[in-house]
Amino acid sequence: MFIDTLGIYSESAPAYTSPEKELGRDQFLTLLVAQLKNQDPLKPLESADFTAQLAQFSSLEQLFGMNESLKCIEEAMAAQESGDVLDYIGRSVKTLDNSIFVKDGTMESNVYELQDGAEVVVTIRDDEGLEIRTIYAGWQDAGEHKLDWDGKDNQGSVVGDGIYTFELEATDEQGFIVPYDTYLTGEVTGVTYYGGDPFLMVGNKLLAPENVIEVRISES
Repeated sequence: MFIDTLGIYSESAPAYTSPEKELGRDQFLTLLVAQLKNQDPLKPLESADFTAQLAQFSSLEQLFGMNESLKCIEEAMAAQESGDVLDYIGRSVKTLDNSIFVKDGTMESNVYELQDGAEVVVTIRDDEGLEIRTIYAGWQDAGEHKLDWDGKDNQGSVVGDGIYTFELEATDEQGFIVPYDTYLTGEVTGVTYYGGDPFLMVGNKLLAPENVIEVRISES
């Protein structure tokens, strides 16, 4: 006679089988039914023990249900996020960025925001960080201002197509530095994915959706 750790009674020891990696609902229920069928008639399973095992099965069932619900929620959120990203296409966005895209003599709109009134000098650099234009914008009040650049360098020549950046030197009447933020605005022409993450295509640049602070319907 052999009684295993589950209290199952049998005439001989069962053959060895490799353990499963996970105990699922069906396996748990099968073991429970087998235990009831093969229990020792002289020592039936105590009602308290049986109740405890039923409670374990109930808890296991609830966990499986929660996992399935969480999976559904995750899939729904992923689909919703993907839909939100695609909704950017054809709309104008505003994002924290200091890039300037120049193509065919035109450029994306750029703005900056001063936290206080300041004397402003704008420096524009090429993709290698070299200064190509300095613009003396003069005194400007606190708030948002559009970058005023005609697309020419310090020698008056039109710059080539490419990606440029701009930075400010902003000082108040006492000569103290005034903080500022730079923004890029442009129309989203598409969405692409890198490493599983979505990026918005604005001009020749890819922008992360989480950096977008404003979305508008394009005027064109």
